[in-house]
Amino acid sequence: MSNSASLADDGMNTIQKLFRWLAVVLFIYFLLIAVGMIGAGFKAAAGDSAKEIFKFAANPFLGLLIGTLCTALIQSSSTVTSIIVGLVAGGMPVTVAVPMIMGANIGTTITNTLVSLGHVRNKEEFQRAFAAATVHDFFNLMAVFVFLPLEIMFGLLQKSSGFFLQWISGGDSISMKGMNFIKPITKPVINVIQDALSFLPGILPGVTLAVLGVVIILLSITLVGKLLKVLMVGKVKEFLHRMIGRGPLAGIASGTVVTVAVQSSSTTTSLMVPLVGTGVLKLRDIYPFTLGANIGTTITALLAATAVIGDHAGLALQIALIHLLFNISAVVILFGLPLTRNIPIKLAEGFSVIAAERKTLAITYILGMFFVFPGLMVFVFR
Repeated sequence: MSNSASLADDGMNTIQKLFRWLAVVLFIYFLLIAVGMIGAGFKAAAGDSAKEIFKFAANPFLGLLIGTLCTALIQSSSTVTSIIVGLVAGGMPVTVAVPMIMGANIGTTITNTLVSLGHVRNKEEFQRAFAAATVHDFFNLMAVFVFLPLEIMFGLLQKSSGFFLQWISGGDSISMKGMNFIKPITKPVINVIQDALSFLPGILPGVTLAVLGVVIILLSITLVGKLLKVLMVGKVKEFLHRMIGRGPLAGIASGTVVTVAVQSSSTTTSLMVPLVGTGVLKLRDIYPFTLGANIGTTITALLAATAVIGDHAGLALQIALIHLLFNISAVVILFGLPLTRNIPIKLAEGFSVIAAERKTLAITYILGMFFVFPGLMVFVFR
């Protein structure tokens, strides 16, 4: 009887897993449709006025702050970068989008900093946890300080991504017409939604389509993340125990793989904070893992770019490649050079000592760094 019950439970678990994986595939499909909706909707609403609309973000510093603020509010760089891909598909210049992508990298670190507050009652635990959280902040800030000036002066990432895109497309242009295999499964659905909204007056069909796209992206990425956490949690834990502490390259690789698996850098880096806080792992053990999470999170934007159709499809893929190149280059240069490798660790450790003594400073830091300062600067520079 017990064997029969056990077999029945196993069968139910298998069916549940199957349905969850099917739901993951369905929500990824919704994500692809949503990115196409944003591009099509913005193009329909803005038309020839797109350049004028994006003048407000032509200041790279402003674009960086917008990316930071939006990601901090949504708490998902994957969502924000997918939306940026959709906006590029709708006409946003790549030069405007690059600082926003960099800002998304900064804004995504808020989640693990908030997680560290869970240890605030124990001074020693909080000090370790806060250091584990802010090492991600300091690394991403350093990456922006190095690469944003290079991008403004030389267009380093834009030129590099253009080279890779030409190589991928196999021609002199960056058109994706011959490569887009997603179009046949997304375009018909987008057309149906556009037709359903055509009764609205003026620019409302385009605006509504774009807004619906943003909402669907938010829901899809959130639900995919939750499903993957349920499906992968056991495998992820086993993988982490095997890989963490085996050296920097293993740490970076494991951070990348785990983030691709759960589709959320916030989730993977937040997993590390309590482990460091309770003393299970050391800050230096999880530092490379955090950098790998930066690389792994770029998969969502790359996936989203495959959904883009039309004249700007190549540019949408280019901004996704820029996100990937930015994070890989930052790891190679800032972590690869002994001179800069330990700077984020030293800054995080020093800051955590002060924050552990003055816990209100930690709250002030979170509010100021991710919300107040970016919000005020956006208001000033708009």
